[in-house]
Amino acid sequence: MPDIYRVADERIELFAVGDFLTGEECARLCAMIDAVARPSALHELDYASGFRTSYSGDLDPRDPFVAGISARIDALLGVPQEIGEPVQGQRYLQGQEFKAHNDWFYVTESYWPGEEARGGQRSWTAMAYLNAVEAGGATAFTLLGLEIEPKPGVLLLWNNALPDGRPNEATLHAGLPVEAGAKYVITKWYRTRAWR
Repeated sequence: MPDIYRVADERIELFAVGDFLTGEECARLCAMIDAVARPSALHELDYASGFRTSYSGDLDPRDPFVAGISARIDALLGVPQEIGEPVQGQRYLQGQEFKAHNDWFYVTESYWPGEEARGGQRSWTAMAYLNAVEAGGATAFTLLGLEIEPKPGVLLLWNNALPDGRPNEATLHAGLPVEAGAKYVITKWYRTRAWR
């Protein structure tokens, strides 16, 4: 079992797991991301808006290697695989970023009925860093004043909800601009019900 560190801040359930992925697994995932990466999109904004300027793509959930990593994250969280979305890979090149955002959905937006039908609100986020970034690219939890530097193989886990089930505003986070080199990550989001 890997060592799990909880960030000492009562406003958020945020954990870091060192050496969750091996160097070999990270390299293989980076190559898979390069094969599927396309300009990232958001519900409300297109790539040209500059809000999210990374490249991303879903990794094939039927690939045994991807499925194995996905199952390891499920087991670590202790959740059924049915509530997990497919693992998504993201690549940030120099100057690219993802401005401050929440992973949970705003129920007042036009996209919500579709997301509600697909599995409801996002509960947990799991994100693993895959490479050493030359400069920049930290994950900033902006309301908490917390910045986490990318370290290959480290998995971050956070709960997007408060104990009463409402979305936690303190999970607001940004992928800060990469200043040199590139940043590769995988992300898996979990829903409150089975994902479809």
